[in-house]
Parts: sequence; C-alpha cells; structure tokens
Amino acid sequence: MVPTYNRATYLERTLESVLSQDPGPDQMQIEVVDDASTVDDPEPLVRRVGGGRVSLFRRPRNLGLVGSWNGCIDRARGEWVHILHSDDVVYPGFYARFKGAVKASDDVGAAFCRYVIMDENERWVYLSDLERDTPGILPDFIYKICAFQRISTPTIVVRRSVYENLGGYRLDLSFYADWEMWARIAAHYPMWYEPEPLAAWRAHSGSKTAAVMKAIENVADGQRCLEHIRPLLPADRAESTIRKARERLALQALDEAFWAWREREYAVAFEQVWEGLKCKLSLRMIKALLLLPVRIAGGEVFRRHSK
Repeated sequence: MVPTYNRATYLERTLESVLSQDPGPDQMQIEVVDDASTVDDPEPLVRRVGGGRVSLFRRPRNLGLVGSWNGCIDRARGEWVHILHSDDVVYPGFYARFKGAVKASDDVGAAFCRYVIMDENERWVYLSDLERDTPGILPDFIYKICAFQRISTPTIVVRRSVYENLGGYRLDLSFYADWEMWARIAAHYPMWYEPEPLAAWRAHSGSKTAAVMKAIENVADGQRCLEHIRPLLPADRAESTIRKARERLALQALDEAFWAWREREYAVAFEQVWEGLKCKLSLRMIKALLLLPVRIAGGEVFRRHSK
C-alpha cells in the first residue's frame, strides 16, 4: 500500500522498486492511495509505470499522514500489510525474504529489517544499528523498542490480524504514531528481524518528517507517545525504560539542532535545544550540549572546505 499526497516526484522510483520483485497479482496487491492531492496528480504516472498492475484509489478528503496509514490498512486485502511511502524504496529480495520468514513462524506478528536513510539522490547517509547478526525472532524486544524508535516504516510488514486485534495507528500522535504502534505490537506478539538492509526511507526537505521537525513537534509528540507506551511495560521496568527513552528524545533534539544550524535554520536549532532540555536533563545530555558548539564549528569548517 503506497500512500501519497502532493508528492509524485519520487513515486516512479518507489513503484519500480516494488514491481521489480512483483510475485504476481495472485500473491500481492499493489495500490497507490492518494490522500486528496491538490497538486502532483499521480494518476498519469501510476498508469504509465504500473501498466495496469498498480491500482489507484483517490480519497474524497484529506485524512493526514496517520489517517492515511489507517485507510491503507482498511483497503488492504492481503494477510500481510506493507505501507511504503511514495518517496521510499525496497531493495531486491525484500518480499521474498519476509515471505520465507513469516512462513517459518506462525505466531510472528510483524517482521522488519535493518534500514537505510538516503538523500534525494539515493546516497546512503545512515545505516541503522544491528539488532542481531542472524535472522530470527527478537527476544525481549519490548524493552528495546520502548526505549528508542528503532524501526523505519518502509522496513516492516505487519500481519493484518494484528492490526485488527490491536487497532490502528493513534490519531492523537503524528511524528511518533508508528513508534507507539511498534511498541504495541512488541508487547503482544513476537517480532522477526532481518539483518540485511532491504528498505530505505528518503530524507529530503519536502518530507513530512522535515516539516514536523521544523515545526518543533517531534519532542512534544515523543513525550505524548511515551505516556501511551508506559502501560505496555512490566511495572518493575517501566520507569527505567521510559527514563532511557526521554534521554534519547533529548539527545535526538540536539542532533536536530545541529542539522538545523547547518541549514541556517537558527530559530529551529535554538527551539530544538530548548525542547530537548525540557525533555530530559542528564549528565549525558549536558555533555552533548557542551559538545554541540564544537560539532557546529566542525560542520562549518567542513562546509567551507567542500565549497
């Protein structure tokens, strides 16, 4: 399921990455779900690239990012659901690898792989940490996922019955609605991990992630997310896990401040620092804050040298 809204720029590459490993219409539904776009009509592109293999559904009104995810689940007909944003890609072997994984274990609720962050030109700028060296179910994953958002949306496939049993994505969250969903799944079902990076999400100035970051919603939304996550944890480890999560949110805010400063978004940078300090003040946070000017100075030197 490929949700899109006013963004056909990368949609061709997204669909090509799926169609190149298409097992056939009897095995997989491929559908673009347009969230009432006002520009970048995807229909001509879907018709040209899909060649009749890719269907298109237009919503009569905009549901927003999280509402669109839930709408994709409602329209999905398969036993397993993969939500792939219209600017992300899957690499060869993604569907075949997960098909084998879910057949190996009937109780798996979701399966995900190591992820890549790429830029507009598909250059890798980040590779996520390994959860384990070999494919398999992750033991006690609830504690790791609740302490830090470690799953990227295009990398995960979820059993349809899991969505039906647990409910959809929370509409009162935005930036971290997916994090809360992964924690909810991990609290109730085993999760399978594939260590090979088989999917990537694209970071660019027009992405929803970038817009949320600029609006300084990320830290506040993360705090709201943690309030929903806390009840999923055993009582004896809830406080320590949430404390780690708050620290990670605070440190992430400093990282966003660094990148905002490099893009000369100075107001955004200062607001990210302030939000991070409100989230969690720890020794690690203080050290990171003291190092921030050094990182910024080093970044400026690198920028001038590159030019």
